[in-house]
Amino acid sequence: MKHLKQLTLLIALTLPFFTIAQSFDHAVDYLDFLGKEQEVVTKNMWKYTKALAHSKSDRSINAKRENLIKSVERTISKIEKADGFDGDDYKNQVLKHLRLNEKLLKHEYAEIIDMKAVAEQSYDMMEAYILAQRLANKKMAESQAEYETNLYAFAAKHNIEIQESESDLGKKMEISNQVFKHYNDMYLVFFKVFINEIYLWDAVENNDVNGIQQNANALASSAKEGIEILKTAEGYKNDKALILATKTTFNYLIDEAENQIPVIVDFLILEDNMNNIKETLEKTPERKRTKKQIDAYNDKVKEINKAAKEYNKVNASLNTERQNVLGKLDSAKEKFLERHIPKD
Repeated sequence: MKHLKQLTLLIALTLPFFTIAQSFDHAVDYLDFLGKEQEVVTKNMWKYTKALAHSKSDRSINAKRENLIKSVERTISKIEKADGFDGDDYKNQVLKHLRLNEKLLKHEYAEIIDMKAVAEQSYDMMEAYILAQRLANKKMAESQAEYETNLYAFAAKHNIEIQESESDLGKKMEISNQVFKHYNDMYLVFFKVFINEIYLWDAVENNDVNGIQQNANALASSAKEGIEILKTAEGYKNDKALILATKTTFNYLIDEAENQIPVIVDFLILEDNMNNIKETLEKTPERKRTKKQIDAYNDKVKEINKAAKEYNKVNASLNTERQNVLGKLDSAKEKFLERHIPKD
């Protein structure tokens, strides 16, 4: 049985989009120029954010990231070539912010994408992947705060009122950040349990009885701990869909580990005993085989045939129920994002 590897962790970035409430002198024209240039970046940032939330295609997501990088590069180039206003201090502050965004997208976020490929191998790798994502987002948020401070200082110096639209792209991306945080927090709770199931089915595929038993125990224990964690978890804007879907999955995994997997273990042990009896019988010359040996072999054949039927039944049930439960969890995630991530 192949285990379903799920990895849908999301990255959200934020750039502002401001409108000028009134026009004053040439400083207003300069801010208007900067605003229009950064609007292009912000729109591409939003396309990237939407792709992370709604697209299942890694190729599509990466294509939008590359477009985003190009738009940042073009914006930097245009601002560099243009004259500043009242000296180049504010111009350099804006460029500093954009260059940091460019660096993060090209390097930190590129490294995060590389980490994604191996994150599902262990909980520590997954945790490191999420931490790297959060640290990169933190750097961008700090740069964002500095950028806004400089913007308002420049505007105040030149008696310009800055009005931030409540419906602009920056606002939508702020919402997306909050949605992604809850999504990823819930995913990490889920993955801490699910990694044990990945190890469990690796052991099943290798007929490793000791490994199966150890990982089944670890799975049941971690799933119960996960349920306790979920009891105190808060939904995003009272939406507990991810919490409830994750809890349902944990309950299934507990049943799988405690009630279904033992049937598989019993069959594998019985099969191993059968092979030993068969091997001993085959090594014994036919004329020297005793009735006791032959009867033991025949009894074991009947026993394993009966056990095989139960094994096949449980195995088929696990395949069907497992995919159904995990499918419902995936569906809950998709619907959660659809409900809360703005689409346009």
